[in-house]
Amino acid sequence: MRPNAEETLRIVLARLDDMKAEDVVTIDLRGKTSIGDAMIVASGRSNRHVSAVADHLVKDLDDAGLPRVRVEGTPHCDWVLIDAGDVIVHIFRPEVRTFYNLEKMWAGGGAGRRRTS
Repeated sequence: MRPNAEETLRIVLARLDDMKAEDVVTIDLRGKTSIGDAMIVASGRSNRHVSAVADHLVKDLDDAGLPRVRVEGTPHCDWVLIDAGDVIVHIFRPEVRTFYNLEKMWAGGGAGRRRTS
């Protein structure tokens, strides 16, 4: 059975916490756009850390019933995008995250924002 948006979000946030992702931000997209219900932006300490977080997250999502999660940004792992349908996850190296500043673009446009760690 495929998890709903809230369960997918719970899985994502739990894995990011377990893998010690940094500066995790959840942006509520409901009612703002049709691309998803939530966007998560997080940082990894290095390319290797970004890769490990992404790999483990994709495995968890697959185990939960989301087998065809789309992933972009590997093998370089400066910025990995994981599209889990209702939840979109961006995992950045800190310098790349600062450059693109997705939180400001989405949260500044009126989408709700809450830090989760």
